[in-house]
Amino acid sequence: MAHYAFLDENNIVTEVIVGKDESNFDWETYYGNFRGQVCKRTSYSTYGGVHNNGGVPFRKNYAGVGYTYDVEKDAFIAPQPFASWILDEETCLWNPPVDHPSDNNFYNWDEETLSWKIITE
Repeated sequence: MAHYAFLDENNIVTEVIVGKDESNFDWETYYGNFRGQVCKRTSYSTYGGVHNNGGVPFRKNYAGVGYTYDVEKDAFIAPQPFASWILDEETCLWNPPVDHPSDNNFYNWDEETLSWKIITE
C-alpha cells in the first residue's frame, strides 16, 4: 500500500490517498492525469528525513493536507506553526527558537514571549 498527495497550483497538498505501490508502473503520473492535478508519492513511515522502520526515507515527511511540496528539496513541509519557528533545511521540520525543556512537565509554546509555558491544569 502506498500513499499519494495531490497538489494545487501552489504546490499545497489538497488530499492524500491510499493507492497502488507496484514499482514497475508510474502511479504518480497515472493518478495525476486521472485527477488533473500534480500527484506525488509520500511515505507514511518517513519523518524528518528518517524512515522509522529503517528503510529509505522518502520526501522528508509524510504529506498532510495543507503541507507544501518543495520541488527543490523534493520534500513535504508542514505549515509553519508559529511565526518565530525556523525551518530545519535538512529535516524540513519546524523548530522553535528556544529548545523545549527536557523535564517531565508539559508545555505549550507562547509566541508572545517566545518561550515555553508550563501547563498547570
